[in-house]
Amino acid sequence: MNKPLRRIAIFCGVLIFALLARTNYLQYVKADDLNTRDENRRVRIERYAHERGNIIVDGKSITGSAETKDSDFKYKRVWKNGPMWAPVTGYSSQAFGATQLESIEDGILTGNDDQLFFNRTMSMFTGDEETGGNVVTTLNGAAQKAAFEGLGNKKGAVAALDPRTGAILALASTPSYDPSTFAGNSSSDTKAWQSLLKDKDKPMLNRALRETYPPGSTFKVVTAAAALENGLYDDIDADTDSPLPWRLPQSRKDLDNEGNIPCKNASLREALRWSCNTVFGKISDDLGNQKMMDEAGKFGFNKEIFTPVRSNASVYPEDNRPQNAMAGIGQASNRATPLQMAMVASAVANDGKLMQPYMVAERKAPNLDVIYTHEKEEFSRPLSAGNAQKLQEMMETVVKKGTGTNAQIPGVKVGGKTGTAQNGLNNKGNPYAWFISYAKTDSGSPVAVAVVVEDSDATRENISGGGLAAPIAKAVMKAVIESEK
Repeated sequence: MNKPLRRIAIFCGVLIFALLARTNYLQYVKADDLNTRDENRRVRIERYAHERGNIIVDGKSITGSAETKDSDFKYKRVWKNGPMWAPVTGYSSQAFGATQLESIEDGILTGNDDQLFFNRTMSMFTGDEETGGNVVTTLNGAAQKAAFEGLGNKKGAVAALDPRTGAILALASTPSYDPSTFAGNSSSDTKAWQSLLKDKDKPMLNRALRETYPPGSTFKVVTAAAALENGLYDDIDADTDSPLPWRLPQSRKDLDNEGNIPCKNASLREALRWSCNTVFGKISDDLGNQKMMDEAGKFGFNKEIFTPVRSNASVYPEDNRPQNAMAGIGQASNRATPLQMAMVASAVANDGKLMQPYMVAERKAPNLDVIYTHEKEEFSRPLSAGNAQKLQEMMETVVKKGTGTNAQIPGVKVGGKTGTAQNGLNNKGNPYAWFISYAKTDSGSPVAVAVVVEDSDATRENISGGGLAAPIAKAVMKAVIESEK
């Protein structure tokens, strides 16, 4: 072969090698990136070419699929009672993506998860229409309904747990939204989406998981736990060293109590019953900021919680003495999600053992074979069993003859704590009404609840945890107890 031909042959060989290298690079190295690019419409068309799997509550689907008109995306997501379930499911939209369970469990619901490879392969041979798998939740339909209807037109949230396992039983947030209104990709879907984004009441905000509030006097349960665990006090009926008035440290200001209540040297039981700021503010100061932070951390503060949906971290702050005293009564920079405060009540009810919150019980293949089952997991031990039982006595006194009598359920032992948290600069905003509680039956404690009412039609003087939040918690607890019979 002469030299010119040899050069041409070598050049052609290099071109062929480069083409093969490029092809293999695109098919094997960049394949996933190309498949998931928003510009790759064929992948999105295939994604919506078959029905999506469902999210299950109480053995029934709360979601479905509907054929889309005038679109090359064949199916879109629909929800049954979307506003009630949106804080659990999130949304799945052809135009705007997905959130929460719809996003986290997307592989199972679309059928694209590696765990469903066998099912996809079999459908190719059998000719069966491809469908997604199902996600079975821990939610209790009756409890969710009680929470959602209890909040009504009030702005707020409810979180309920099974203290024995950590299973999430209810997760409500109001105002809410219907994810079906923007599940497609039409102009009406875009209009509904834009309207929700502009709504000043933030209906798409999951207040149960993503909003943090000053927990107010409900946090006194954590402060009491810190006093018991650190040996500051042992006998819940003995007098405490709590003068009245009590001056905030490094300050010229006395810490006030609400109303004319018997707080001077009050025992832990009576201090929780009457919600004495002076007693718990002084406990927080006596223990110091580090011990308070440590105890709050055992309950879950200063950590993000994954359920698997992420819950924002509640915060017990590293702070100076005066602010630490205020944080000990649930004010200052102390912030908590409703889920976090349900975890506090849950740990007390479960004799000091806090279980990891979760809301996915099982994942199922399209043929209903179970491919995943959740195993309960311990989160922490915030307090000993003995101290937890002392705190149960204190919380049960609050409901029997204290500020939480509106949560009483005939024939059921209920423990609780009210809270009315200051809001806004110089407390100019309407306070937040809180209530945390648990119910106990012969089989243990099947439910712990936290309720926060952020805004309501009530006048400022009529806003209280016992008046607004406790009846909602009572309804949720009753719903769970009835469902266990």
